[in-house]
Amino acid sequence: MERAQERVSTDGPDQGAEASTTALELLVHGVGGTTPQEMLNDPSTVRITGDDTAAVFRRAEDVDAESRPEDYRGRPVPEAYVWCNLTSGNSARALWLLLLPFMVVNLAHWMRPNTRGRRRTVRLYGLLVRLAGLTLTVLFVAAACEVALDLAAWQCAGTHACADRHTWLGFLSPDVSHDGWWSMPGRRLALAAVVPAALTGLLWYLSRRTWSAYESVRPMPHRAEPDEDTGRSGLGSPGFWYGRRLVARLRAAHTAAGLLTVAAAVGSSAARHDRAPGGPALLDTLGWLLLAAILAAAAVVLGVICRRGRSENRLDQELDKHLVRRLPLAALVLLLLAALYAGWERPGWHSTGRLLGGGITFGGIALVQGALVIALAVVARVLYRTRPDRRAALNGLAGPAVATLACALGGVMSGGVAQRVSDWLDGTGTFLAGPPVLLTWQASVIPVLLLVLFVFCGWLGRRAWLLRRVELGEVQLDYPSEPRDAARTSSIASTRALATLTDRAPLLIAVVAGTTLLLGAGAIVGAKMTDEAPAPAARSAYAFVHGTAQTAQALGSWLIGLGFILFVTWGRRAYKDASARRTIGILWDVGTFWPRAAHPFAPPCYAERAVPDLTWRMATWTRATGGRLVISGHSQGSVLAAAAAWQLEPSDRKRVALLTYGSPLERLYGRWFPAHFGPAALTSLHHEVDCWRNLHRLTDPIGGPVRLPGDCGPEVDRPPLKDPLAYGRTAAHPLPAPILGHSDYQADPAFAEERERLLARLRPEVPTPRPAAGAQEDSGRSSA
Repeated sequence: MERAQERVSTDGPDQGAEASTTALELLVHGVGGTTPQEMLNDPSTVRITGDDTAAVFRRAEDVDAESRPEDYRGRPVPEAYVWCNLTSGNSARALWLLLLPFMVVNLAHWMRPNTRGRRRTVRLYGLLVRLAGLTLTVLFVAAACEVALDLAAWQCAGTHACADRHTWLGFLSPDVSHDGWWSMPGRRLALAAVVPAALTGLLWYLSRRTWSAYESVRPMPHRAEPDEDTGRSGLGSPGFWYGRRLVARLRAAHTAAGLLTVAAAVGSSAARHDRAPGGPALLDTLGWLLLAAILAAAAVVLGVICRRGRSENRLDQELDKHLVRRLPLAALVLLLLAALYAGWERPGWHSTGRLLGGGITFGGIALVQGALVIALAVVARVLYRTRPDRRAALNGLAGPAVATLACALGGVMSGGVAQRVSDWLDGTGTFLAGPPVLLTWQASVIPVLLLVLFVFCGWLGRRAWLLRRVELGEVQLDYPSEPRDAARTSSIASTRALATLTDRAPLLIAVVAGTTLLLGAGAIVGAKMTDEAPAPAARSAYAFVHGTAQTAQALGSWLIGLGFILFVTWGRRAYKDASARRTIGILWDVGTFWPRAAHPFAPPCYAERAVPDLTWRMATWTRATGGRLVISGHSQGSVLAAAAAWQLEPSDRKRVALLTYGSPLERLYGRWFPAHFGPAALTSLHHEVDCWRNLHRLTDPIGGPVRLPGDCGPEVDRPPLKDPLAYGRTAAHPLPAPILGHSDYQADPAFAEERERLLARLRPEVPTPRPAAGAQEDSGRSSA
């Protein structure tokens, strides 16, 4: 695509005066992305500013529109901001889906209830989420240690029959005829530690690479505005979209935590052998010193996590001191020392059974995660009671519920992968002791959870069917003069009924979170019962439970393997196929919209590039030309448009009109993220922009009304648009009109009508009086 030279002057009063009558419509697409040719409805487009990742485009004939204002009287200059490359790319990025638990726990940080005051409680909420994120990092690395150190190096390589089946482990196996240098248990563990250490290094590399591309993009400088009385969203804070320092700090701490987990797994195994009676005193002392150093480093990591959260009220351009930045290097040194310590020659040390300490480690992580989730629920409830919001998802408990899901995802993935690798290494089930009992029990909960989801989906289907019967009558009322067509009416009613399922998402999350919490507690109890010998009277019941658990564990391990394949396959398809990307894109785009505040290994936040892009474009254009601007956002683009409007100076914000359609601002973001998109924040935005109109359809499963209270001025929401535009064949629609749902809002005449009304409100040469509060919908005016 041809790159245009910058032709829009950004300075000079003469240019601003000449172009003061020019209007600009800045189009922002939604989920799934599109091309500038489709957005501008012109095959010849030119990039005005930006790069190959995100850019602003115009039609070739509009490039110099500011120098010809007389040619654009009565119509705006269309521009398209294309940001789809921020969330799509080559198929390798599908591996980001493996970071899903990290993304989910990061979402929990932003789901805190709306509140006024209670800053210490808000900070405590953020701290608990960051600690939950740290446990996920430790859990993932511990699972890698379980697979590499315990199952492969300790159990399989230490068993002749298993090592003979897997020749790539032959050089690690002790043999009566010739013991190799790597055959000693400590040296096998030291070598196997390369796998979890490499996983930690890979996470560090991906986080640092995306950090330099996303978090290092500086937003437009502006002054902080007080929000105590206005209820403004924190998205307007100067440092909200600049998380460079926090992500760097968290990356150092989590990388160090991962390496320390590997060091502890290697060093504690050798130290436990040295503490046995008759063990060498020197090695015993070295083992205690090593473990003390690991504990001291872990305490520093905890201190870094607990020290401070985000700095949003100012643009924090500094980096932390050398102590924080060198934490990963210090942890790596301890890991090398642990490998040297474990590799010391210890005659008589043989690997039998499971590697000790795994069950305690995973059980401890599960208990800590449960305690953190319960504490988070208490804090969230305290915050919610300060300012209750009936529309908030789960009455303010959305954050704890989502954090529970993140921990459950981590536990299920780690348990399932460990069980699946154990089945692969030990095909007959007779050679290896297998992973810790708790992990096998975690794998066994997968079939039960899927059964619960199946029952719940059946209930949702029944509710949708009942609602469809109600909608059949509503469709007939919406098209009263049309001849009846049972198939057409049924299709419209079914689409409307299915679109309402989005509003059942809080109930779904509540059911899944509650089920996983109970199943997790059951897994801990089951693991404890398995470790203890049953009483004689309870042996028959124990045998039944044990047999059922074994069946569920085997099924769960296979489901994990199948799920992994499907996960990667769907991920590749979602990044390569536009239709698949639209299907699952809304959930992914919601997750990656938010900055990385709780976990540095989560997928990067595309809004830290997109929001500054839009802010710079709107501010520089309005200041340079003095013209009026309508930012037109569809779906997720409406969320980016609102976030960019909050970042503008108040004087610039007053010269901007907002047109949203298919917008999840209230239906999704307002309910799940009330602290930033709740009623107070959206009301504040309504007052601060010049005017705002919102379009939605009953057939849209994503977009919805903004639902601002009636006392905040003229209505933002237009009544639901008809979909389809025509029930049957008409002179205007000789062919059957499609049911559009979430797409193609521009096809409705209401779109052009509302855009023209917004432009008329902003037009300086034709003053339009502001309508009074409660004005009729037909006036089409929206006041700030």
